[in-house]
Amino acid sequence: MPWECKRILLCVLTIHVISLVVGVEERQRDDECADLNNTTWLEYQQQVKLQVQYLLLTRRNMDCAQMFNQESLTMTQQTSYFNISRPTKVIIHGYRALGSKPSWVKELAQALLRAQDVNVLVVDWVYGASFAYNLVVENYKEVALQISVLINQLQEHGCKLESFHFIGVSLGAHVAGFVGTLFGGKIARITGLDPAGPMFKGADTFDRLDPSDAQFVDAIHTDSDYFGISIPVGHVDFFLNGGKDQTGCARSRFSSMYGYVICDHMRALHVYMSALNRSCPLTGIPCSSYENFLKGRCVDCDVFKGRCPAIGLSENSGITVSPIPKEQKLFLLTTSSSPFCAHHILLKLEVSALDKSAEVEVILRTENLGTEKSLRLQTDITVYRTVLAHPVALCEINSIGLRNTGSFYRQGDIHVKSVCLSEFPSLRREEPICVNNIHVRRGAPWSHDLVQVCGIF
Repeated sequence: MPWECKRILLCVLTIHVISLVVGVEERQRDDECADLNNTTWLEYQQQVKLQVQYLLLTRRNMDCAQMFNQESLTMTQQTSYFNISRPTKVIIHGYRALGSKPSWVKELAQALLRAQDVNVLVVDWVYGASFAYNLVVENYKEVALQISVLINQLQEHGCKLESFHFIGVSLGAHVAGFVGTLFGGKIARITGLDPAGPMFKGADTFDRLDPSDAQFVDAIHTDSDYFGISIPVGHVDFFLNGGKDQTGCARSRFSSMYGYVICDHMRALHVYMSALNRSCPLTGIPCSSYENFLKGRCVDCDVFKGRCPAIGLSENSGITVSPIPKEQKLFLLTTSSSPFCAHHILLKLEVSALDKSAEVEVILRTENLGTEKSLRLQTDITVYRTVLAHPVALCEINSIGLRNTGSFYRQGDIHVKSVCLSEFPSLRREEPICVNNIHVRRGAPWSHDLVQVCGIF
């Protein structure tokens, strides 16, 4: 969908919601759990200055956020849950087109707390992040300045810059980046979840997230052709499915217009939360381009001394090589739903020379799961390499099939010298699984059982 169409859809949705929503700012009583703000167009018009507030969640209050401010630092641990001796994760939301509070904040905070015993501070700047995007962009540095004041206060009470990890979503990634700039890149880590692209793609590094903003900067890109940024902004940048169209998002148009518009953009957040649960590794492969990755030209992580970077908070997500390479593009394929894990299977197909072009479909099957990949064969090429995403490991695949799907004017019979499968990245460097000397005729599919057990070949 063109950018102009997405923008029009957002405008229509904004007008529709504003016409329906007439509310008053939600006020908290002392005995209630703290929550992020909502705002309406009328309230937005009446705001005289940017409002930023902070919410605190820890393992002691995972289900009930506590308001956090300068006074909280002088409270006892019986009154405030903040623990100076623990690391602090800072969550910063991005643009809020409709003035609503982000619904995902609590889920992300709880995923972080399940993964590590930390303080989680949520930056609520909904009042300055709503409605007119160009005006919101003008606010983001002021938000960063206000956050820096709080960080300075925390330092005065014993917190170290090396204990902070900022997680910014969309425009929030650039807010985090400017906080990092204000502290000379001494913050431990910044993670950008599909950093915003509009008004930032051509920006100077001073005005957007970049590797100098923290000791380690990583980013996940899922909508780089519309709402996200298309260039690397960190030490490592994960481009999921090429960083653009995400699997499963096309279906969301039937359930929610707004959900369809932002599905690709928000996939970075959902993949990150899934990675925090450690249900499976989401590992990136360094490569110069997505095209080269899909052609199987990048299958190792030598630049990282063999340890491929992973999304999340696992040991590999922090990168232990020194110096850390900058602006490394990493590519990986995902499935359409949580936990989004896919195994990268390298397919190598060698055929005898053809008189005509042909089309062949490769099918990998595991019980009820199947992966299909179509290859267009040319008369001047005999060896083909391509990468497939399969839900389970290669050692669990039960069979491989080939089918000649070419039309009547294409090659009728195809002689396949060999078809080989290997999974990457692989620390054990197993030999590929190969089947040789196959004749594939039109209308007569071929299949071969693969008898193997994971760990025993």
